[in-house]
Amino acid sequence: MKIYINRQPKVGPWGGGAKTVNKLSESLLANGHIVVYQLQKDIDIIFCFDPRPNAFGENINHLYAYRDAFPKTKIIQRVGDVGTHGKPELTHIVKQCLDKSDYFIFPSRWAMDYVNYSGDNCSIIHNGPMKEFYANRNERTELPKVPRVVTHHWSTNPRKGFGLYKKFDEFCQQTGEFEFHYIGQVPNGCVFKNQLPPMAAANLVSQLPNYDMYLTASEEEAGANHVLESLAVGLPVIYKQDGGSIPEYCAFGSKEYSDFSSMIESLRKVRDNYENYKLDCLKYSDTNDSVVGKYYDIVRRLQ
Repeated sequence: MKIYINRQPKVGPWGGGAKTVNKLSESLLANGHIVVYQLQKDIDIIFCFDPRPNAFGENINHLYAYRDAFPKTKIIQRVGDVGTHGKPELTHIVKQCLDKSDYFIFPSRWAMDYVNYSGDNCSIIHNGPMKEFYANRNERTELPKVPRVVTHHWSTNPRKGFGLYKKFDEFCQQTGEFEFHYIGQVPNGCVFKNQLPPMAAANLVSQLPNYDMYLTASEEEAGANHVLESLAVGLPVIYKQDGGSIPEYCAFGSKEYSDFSSMIESLRKVRDNYENYKLDCLKYSDTNDSVVGKYYDIVRRLQ
């Protein structure tokens, strides 16, 4: 089959959607399919990762026009972003598409509910981390005197939780109870005591296991890969209860909170019961190989 994907593979410090595109492209090619990234003749399956224009200016309307011209072509739409992080136009576009594509993939029940989708031509397939994140897994069940807490984000959107991170960084410097480390991009004027720039996955898989606990303050994430990467490297997660997909994703070795004071309480509970949280965290075993395998099953069903 000839399969069109409306985003191209990328290398470097990109988010989970880009990593999934990379893995899907590899899988389709390995199974003997032709993969293209620009609309052309004889496409059997259109795989839409983002309804907005791609590098060639092809948006969801171009994809629907192509299918109108070639009705045998099927459109699979992965709703990986519902526009909650400063992209309201994306929320509008996604909702406009809900009765038009042939099949939908949602990365979480929360994402499907957020856009109010009630059809049956869909699957909820949770994201998964690259298998490389398991290579240096931190299996230590003992904590240092001052636990090292980390988070990582490549976006500077305020909904990633920078206000809470800054408050926690100041708490750590004042009390010495925890040590906070931030990896990634930061908004202008935001500086943390321990800070590293964004890094490609090859470096991140070696860096993350150096810490003890993972903190996320992100809200309304449609498919939060950063917590899955932390679970894969063996770090218990402390997450915000209004994190969107995050409560769904954190079924192992995790503790939720609602505000700054409860965040500190949850960090202390994980610290004081670290072995139990760690052993539970180490039960997590998903990878984006299995995720893409489920995507591929959908492709075969629609061919």
